[in-house]
Amino acid sequence: MAPLLRRGETYFSHAPCSCQTRLMFQIGPYHIESKVILAPMAGVTDRPFRQLCRQLGAGMVVSEMVTSNSELWGTRKSSLRLDHTGEAEPIAVQIAGGDPEMMAEAARLNVANGAQIIDINMGCPAKKVCKKAAGSALLKDELLVADILRSVVAAVDVPVTLKFRTGWSIEERNALRIARIAEDTGIRALALHGRTRACGFSGEAEYDTIAAVVQSVKIPVFCNGDIDSAHKAKAVLERTQAAAVMIGRAAQGRPWIFREIEHYLNTGTELPEPSLHEVRDILTSHLRELYRFYGEFMGPRIARKHTSWYLQTVPNSDAFRREFNALETAQAQDDSVQVFFEQLIQREEKAA
Repeated sequence: MAPLLRRGETYFSHAPCSCQTRLMFQIGPYHIESKVILAPMAGVTDRPFRQLCRQLGAGMVVSEMVTSNSELWGTRKSSLRLDHTGEAEPIAVQIAGGDPEMMAEAARLNVANGAQIIDINMGCPAKKVCKKAAGSALLKDELLVADILRSVVAAVDVPVTLKFRTGWSIEERNALRIARIAEDTGIRALALHGRTRACGFSGEAEYDTIAAVVQSVKIPVFCNGDIDSAHKAKAVLERTQAAAVMIGRAAQGRPWIFREIEHYLNTGTELPEPSLHEVRDILTSHLRELYRFYGEFMGPRIARKHTSWYLQTVPNSDAFRREFNALETAQAQDDSVQVFFEQLIQREEKAA
């Protein structure tokens, strides 16, 4: 087997989405030739995953959330989140915080580091974010929202976008007011999750508020929340008239969902599920990029959660997942994936 960590080598050898794109929207000078976007997710949308999703049909991807406190950027975690080497344009970076001046400075520093779009996080419901008066906690203070948006827009010469929720709680849905504030302060696009801060990720996302926001502003609106199939994406786009769908948790372990949605939107026909051969190749490529990006110690540990997501829909994988999670090295993990899929493929061929 070839070395796993050869410098400068890429393992994403599978072909990108081949469908002809006919759908497009624009953020500032950037024409996005797809109606499917990867949502920012802390601990998930690192550079290897972003690059993989772009190759599999995502029209745009957004980085993991970066804190606005630049004093913390010296940590290994932050330095990796700030690494955009080799990424396709536009490079979109999400920042989070509750102080207008710090957010403005964070935007300037990220632009100096290569960011071409700055996305502001007012959608994260996590307690550790909200207790610092950031993320969706900000939705309770519309004056502060306006101050942050205005400060960030004035600080940089690149487009600024906003990701937010429908409100603080079901009783306090203020997405329409936030959307108008955003448009008035110069925000160039909105990504709206169909839940309130109080909902977290429980219950079902609702799309009527998103449809109302689409009608109330002239800038692009992206619909986010519970979109887990090509059929659901089409139905949500038709219902909300949003410019695009933003896919989050449904892409974990299924990065090919982007090409499935894009193909269905363009042609009205469904792509077949990827074969075991292709799932193996995509997973292997992804893991090898994780090893290269994070190194021989952290890479295998981060690979565990991704592998678990990939194998959720693979039959008879529970025992293998437990074995995989006990492996300590990149080589051992890679070898085990090859053996496991070879056994699955042989069983499938015999059954046929």
